[in-house]
Amino acid sequence: MATEAKGEAGGLVFHPMDQFIVSPLFGDGPVGLFTITNVTLWMALTIIAVIALMVLGTSGRSTIPGRMQSIGELAYGFIYKMVEDVAGKDAVGFFPYIMTLFMFIVFANFLGLIPGSFTTTSHFAVTVVLALLVFITVTVVGFVKNGAAFLGLFWVSSAPLPLRPILAIIEVISYFVRPVSHSIRLAGNLMAGHAVIKVFAGFAAIAAVSPLAILGVTAMYGLEILVSFIQAYVFTILTCVYLKDALHPSH
Repeated sequence: MATEAKGEAGGLVFHPMDQFIVSPLFGDGPVGLFTITNVTLWMALTIIAVIALMVLGTSGRSTIPGRMQSIGELAYGFIYKMVEDVAGKDAVGFFPYIMTLFMFIVFANFLGLIPGSFTTTSHFAVTVVLALLVFITVTVVGFVKNGAAFLGLFWVSSAPLPLRPILAIIEVISYFVRPVSHSIRLAGNLMAGHAVIKVFAGFAAIAAVSPLAILGVTAMYGLEILVSFIQAYVFTILTCVYLKDALHPSH
C-alpha cells in the first residue's frame, strides 16, 4: 500500500497521493476518452461484486438463508426501511435506484481497502457524476409531480414576510450547492483516509518508529472500514432526504 524510495539526501521519500493517479491498464500512453484504466477495472469489479452478492448469492433462495443470502437480505431490508422512513411510502418506487447507489458505493469503498487496489469513489469524477444524477433526478421528479408548486421548497412561509425573499435566495443557493457537498463529502473522506494510511505505511520503513507506524496503520485501516460504510450510508440517506423534498416540497 505504501511506496518508499530513498531520496538524494538519504531520507525516506513517499508520495501519499500517487495511489489516486489514473493510469492506462495496458501500455503507458495518454488517458483518452475510451482508454481502459485502473478506474475502469475497479469499477467493473465493483459491479461484478454487487451482481455476485445480489443475483448469484440469492439465486438459490431457501427458508434458512446462507451467508450470502443473509447479507443480501440484510442490505435489501436496510435500504428499503431507510427509503420508507426518510422519504415516505410514495418514494418506494425509487428504491431500486437508491439500492443500486448504496451497493455500488459501499462495494467500491470496501474494494478500495484491498492492498494494491484503486478506490474509485476517491475521485471527484466518479462522485460528481453520482451526485449530479441524484440532483437531476430529484429536480425532474419535483417538477413532474408538483409542477410550479415545487418552487415552494424555496419559499419559507413560516418566516416573517420581509425575510422571505432573502431566505429564498439562500435556499436556492443551498439547493444548487447540494451536488457539490454531496460529492465532495464522499470523495474527500475516502481520499484523506487512504492518504493517511499511506503516510503511516511510509514511516513503517524507519526502524525507530516502525512499531508506532504499524499500530497507526492498523488503527487507520479499522477506521477506514467504518468510514467506508458510513460514507455510503450518508450519501444514500441524503439522497432520500432530497427525494423527500421533491415529493413533498411543502413539508
